[in-house]
This record gives sequence, C-alpha cells and structure tokens, in this order.
Amino acid sequence: MTERRLVIAGTGSGVGKTTLTIGLMSALIKRGLTIQGFKCGPDYIDPTYHTAVTNRVSRNLDSWMLKKDTVLDIFKHGSQGADISIIEGVMGFFDGKNPKTNEGSTADISMIIESPVVLVVNCASMARSAAAIVKGFQALGEDTNIVAVIANRVGSEGHYKIVKTAIEQECHVPVVGYLKRELDIEIPERHLGLIPSIERGDLDSFFDTLGEKVLETIDVDQLFELSTAKPIITNMIPSLFDKKKESSVTIAVAKDAAFNFYYPENLEILQTYGAAIIYFSPLANEPLPENVDGLYLGGGFPEEFAKELSHNGVAKETIRNAIDKGLPTIAECGGFMYLTESIETTQNTIHQMVGVIPGKVKMQLKRAALGYREITGQPTNFFINENEVARGHEFHYSTFEADLEIPHAYETKGMRGMKKDGYLKGNLVAGYTHFHFGSCPEIVENWILNCQRGTSNGRN
Repeated sequence: MTERRLVIAGTGSGVGKTTLTIGLMSALIKRGLTIQGFKCGPDYIDPTYHTAVTNRVSRNLDSWMLKKDTVLDIFKHGSQGADISIIEGVMGFFDGKNPKTNEGSTADISMIIESPVVLVVNCASMARSAAAIVKGFQALGEDTNIVAVIANRVGSEGHYKIVKTAIEQECHVPVVGYLKRELDIEIPERHLGLIPSIERGDLDSFFDTLGEKVLETIDVDQLFELSTAKPIITNMIPSLFDKKKESSVTIAVAKDAAFNFYYPENLEILQTYGAAIIYFSPLANEPLPENVDGLYLGGGFPEEFAKELSHNGVAKETIRNAIDKGLPTIAECGGFMYLTESIETTQNTIHQMVGVIPGKVKMQLKRAALGYREITGQPTNFFINENEVARGHEFHYSTFEADLEIPHAYETKGMRGMKKDGYLKGNLVAGYTHFHFGSCPEIVENWILNCQRGTSNGRN
C-alpha cells in the first residue's frame, strides 16, 4: 500500500511557495481529487488559504514545537480520506530553529514524514546558475528526497527551456513546469479581512484562475505520479485524537474575524480530554454563552477591529464578569490584548477593551517580537505549573505597558534568553505566547480539571 504526498519547498522566503501551493491544490481538485493541506511551521495565515481551497481544515506540522511522533500523529490524522496531501514549506528549505541543524525546518518535516519534495526556484534573471542552486540544495540535503523542480518567475517559455535544460542535465531531476514572472494575478491581502473574505467565498474566482494557470504550464499529472510515498507509521498510542474522557465541561471559544488563530489540534485535544466546545463572537457583540465552565480567547487581529470591539458592551461585560467570578480562562496574544484596558492604534486612536488586565496595548509599525518559546509555569498557575514545559510561538506588532508591576503567568525561553511573561490572576492565564497543546497535553488536563472544580463548587 502506498500513499501520496508532496512537500512544496522553496530556496528562500518570497519565492512563491504559497501561490504555487494554492494553485497546485486548485489544479488537483480540477482533476477530481480530494486534497489535504498542511503548513510547515507555526504560521496561522497560509493554512486558511489551504482550508478555503480544499474545504478540509489545513494543519501545521512543526518539528520544534512538537515531538516527531506527534508530527506523524497529526499528519496521519489530517490526511485520512485524502487522495494526496500537499505540505507547504516555511522560509527556505533548510531554514529552521538552528543554523547548525535542520530542526524546525521544511527539510526536517520532509524527512519525518518521508515525503517527496518539489523545490521551487526563483529563476528571475538567471539561466544555468539555476542548476547550481538546485545542486547545492541536493548536496546539503542528502537525506531529503527532491523529486522535481518548478521554475518560478521566468520571463518567457524560452527562458524556462534554458533553465530546464541546465537543471535536468546537471542535477538529474525533472523540471516539471513553471510560472511566469508576470502572472497577471496577485495573491490577495493576507492580513486585513482575510477570514471573512474567505468564509464568504470571495476568493473562489482567484483560486479557480490560479488553478487554471498552473494547469497551463505545470505537468500536474507528473507531479501526482512523483508523489508516491510509504504509509505513515506512528508510535503514538493512544493517538492525540483518541477519545480519552467523556464530555464533562463546556468551554466557550471566541471565533470570528478578530479572533481566529487556533491550532485545530488545540481544540480537538480539548475535546478528547472531555471538553465540549461552543463558539461565540465578541466582534458580533455576542454575550459569553451561559453555563460554560471555561473560556478560550485565541489570537487574531483585534487591533483591526478595535473600534467595533470597544463599542460591543454586551460581549465585554459578560466576559469581564465571568473572569472576575473565576471562570478558568486562557487568552493568547489577540485575546490577551482584548482583555487589557485599551488598544492604541498606529493612528494614535485609543479604544477601550475589556479591562480585566491592568495595562494598555500600543500598536507599532515595527515588529515587537517573533520566535519560538519554551514555556514553564508558575506555582499558582492552574494551566501550566513550574514542573511542566510547553512549547509555542510569539509574533506581534504591539507592546504592553502597565503602570504597576503585574503578576506573571509563566517564564518563557527564546533566542534571546529567559524572561518572566504573561499575566496571572486567579483563574486567568494570559499573554502574547500561542501555546501548542500537543507539546504538553497535561495542560489540557489541568484546565479541564479546574473547570470541573468550578462546576462542582457552583461557580456557574
């Protein structure tokens, strides 16, 4: 028995991996196939495109945040029922956590899942030199399986033939097609309004057009044949996705255009350990659902909807009251920002937020933080204690300012060392870090246990 999967890798960031991945997914769907999307690394945005194209939830594969068997477990679970899995890489093929190793890189993921690799090369302004680039990637990745090359941003069909001849002669790998430099189609804005526009189907015509262009100049049938791989075998027993406990608590999850950064596994792991999930929208001024035992406020773009969120008094009041009464709450990045006193935009406009965290958020044009985080809790943290270690990621353009010193929720370790971080008060754990629950499922058990205690004590 064989399976089919392809890793779409790039020689660097910005070579066109996302455009090519989306176009290939659309083209394969036009062939009548069921496609499963994956994204290497912690990114939340690209998977939303995969999901919109394929109508299947795309998932992240991250070999730094997660153990090898967990990566395999997620891949096996996500790819069930698909004819082929398409895995979009992150940055350059070998770029990851450490410049000395493949850890956290696309190359690492390709080896863990034993997948054939398609290397996307930006061939603008080069000819035979493209072969040197491919040959270098082959030499550095002797344990990887580069089965094909796609030439991106070529100037013409004639230019493509030159590049193809050079690469195939020197590297002994097929060049299966190209996309032109002037594609006459641009990937839509990947920030503002992404989620609502995708959910409305506004990008369907874009996906269709891109799929047609891929079919015109790339041999999709050859790629499908090259995608053959061995079945995934995992030692995760039980699987993260096996039901472990019957539902005993209900956790409300904020889900709308302002709050939508959730790893699918986080929600699924909550469910396998006994949590029922109910969604609500603070952006639509929906009240926190009644009789819930916990609250999850994920990341997103609250700053882009700060005016609307500030006016939505019903949502703010019900959330504030519940947290004040001790509702076990996890707030990550955008959710953390929402719970502060206010958000100040880059236009210097201040919008009042929920106000349960004593401090203010200020947006800036310069990135404030980016990188992986290893997280250890504090003794009074119900979610993650001082003996537990989870992994996650941080990425934001805002800073948090408080007049007085606040109680920190955890300690984070990143590239620049260790620091106390987040906010902890009672049953509220909040901060900029996005947790991946698959890195430490014990935190889910901790959360649900705390929810159960509140229910038994009549908190709700």
